[in-house]
Amino acid sequence: MRTIKTLLASACAASLLFAGAAVAEVRDQTLRFAFQNVKEHPQGQGAQKFADLVKEKSGGKIKVRLFPGGTLGGDLQTVSALQGGTLDLTVLNAGILSAQVKDYAILDFPFLFNNAKEAQAVIDGPVGQELSKRLESKGLRTLGYWDLGFRNLTNSKRPVTKWEDMQGLKIRVIQSPSYLETFSALGANPVPMPFPEVYTGLEQRTVDGQENPNTVILGTKFYEVQKYLSVTRHIYNPQSFIIGERSWNKLNEDERKVITEAAAEAQVYQRSVSAEAQDKAYETLKGSMTTNEISPAEMDRFREKTKPVIEKLSVDVDPALVKTMYEEVAKVRGQ
Repeated sequence: MRTIKTLLASACAASLLFAGAAVAEVRDQTLRFAFQNVKEHPQGQGAQKFADLVKEKSGGKIKVRLFPGGTLGGDLQTVSALQGGTLDLTVLNAGILSAQVKDYAILDFPFLFNNAKEAQAVIDGPVGQELSKRLESKGLRTLGYWDLGFRNLTNSKRPVTKWEDMQGLKIRVIQSPSYLETFSALGANPVPMPFPEVYTGLEQRTVDGQENPNTVILGTKFYEVQKYLSVTRHIYNPQSFIIGERSWNKLNEDERKVITEAAAEAQVYQRSVSAEAQDKAYETLKGSMTTNEISPAEMDRFREKTKPVIEKLSVDVDPALVKTMYEEVAKVRGQ
């Protein structure tokens, strides 16, 4: 009898031990999240929202420490740090990831999108999903897609009302082939430069101008060292919110659930904040810069001038993805 009781007791203990082991617990830890814009920018607001949600959902056990303003280096440096496991999270223009997966370059085709709805149809659909899948082989996992808005041109020399006005201007651009090709095609001299160095470059006249969404121009105070703002809307920037695979692999099932749920909610919030901020930023910039819109006829000339860029970039990317992207954009325009 004692033997039976002993066996039953041992079986129950083993069962309880197995059940306990199967239930993962959220552990105390801190994740490091670096990004290029200031904390007050919609990018920074999205990062703070994510941090708050993670803290709430983990019962305060998982903390997200923010490093805004490029304090840990430019985008290429932070991506490398994610892959190496010395940094956990970042958010950056999705097209920059073409350095990892060439197909991301399609998101930076010049004059591709007319509005945010078109861009989000692409990144939230099969194209965005496939790009995210391909990125995993590079040690990076996509948690969502954020919004930065349309990029516009500033410079210290003259207003740009037609592409000919860009002739000879030294323009700082993202360290990406799409930007180098686009601005070369328009007659400018593109200068790749990490974001943290841009203000100083403009101030010291190493470059004449730069191109960024209105919220970035305002948040980083480029208006202090730039006179002209031209609404070129040449590229729309969806942003990839990513975590390093090494960091992801350290998380257990419950911790991953906290991160993915917080990321989904932060994405909705960040896009809303960004959309509201773009027009407000432009109105504010009007008070300190000479601004101008581009006429529809001249915008058509910009598009025509940069068609060879799209043709050149398309050679190195998956044609099936390009086809799907244009189909998704056409669906939105046909609604």
